[in-house]
Amino acid sequence: MNCPNCPETKLTEIVFNKVEVNRCPKCSGLWFEEDELRKAKDEKDQGFNWLDIDLWSDQTKFQLGKGQKACPKDGVPLYEVRYGDSDIKIDVCEQCRGIWLDQNEFKKIVEYLKNKGNNEMFNNYLANLVEQGVEVFTGPETLKEELVDFLTVLKFFNYKLPIQHPYFSELIKSLPK
Repeated sequence: MNCPNCPETKLTEIVFNKVEVNRCPKCSGLWFEEDELRKAKDEKDQGFNWLDIDLWSDQTKFQLGKGQKACPKDGVPLYEVRYGDSDIKIDVCEQCRGIWLDQNEFKKIVEYLKNKGNNEMFNNYLANLVEQGVEVFTGPETLKEELVDFLTVLKFFNYKLPIQHPYFSELIKSLPK
């Protein structure tokens, strides 16, 4: 496979956050096959496993990129799409569902997820807990992965309760042993 940015350069296989992906040795871009970006994100920080961004839900947001990069796997044009509600624009292949990240875009995605995750946990905890509970039975991931996501959100309860309701924390501490 050739790099979408450097068409004369072959991509090399590397292990990135325990996931085999393809990397351009010239521009350091990364090619993720379908679902590999989610797996790499989850490996980077287990606290992100419940926070999945569905890039494919609204294809009306797909725009042909300015440089008209080609998919390294099947050669069709890549589309630009925003990663969730961030300002990060990534390149996706509608046909094979691969994702191209330019240098440092993975780092930007991780930073975005940290901020989004903190905001979601502290402001929308109950809604996220219910959503993850429903996904245990409806997917889109495997039952095991959805249970892990649910338990991750539930784990944040231990952090959220003392911060937002310190009197509950004090009450629990004062209970007899």
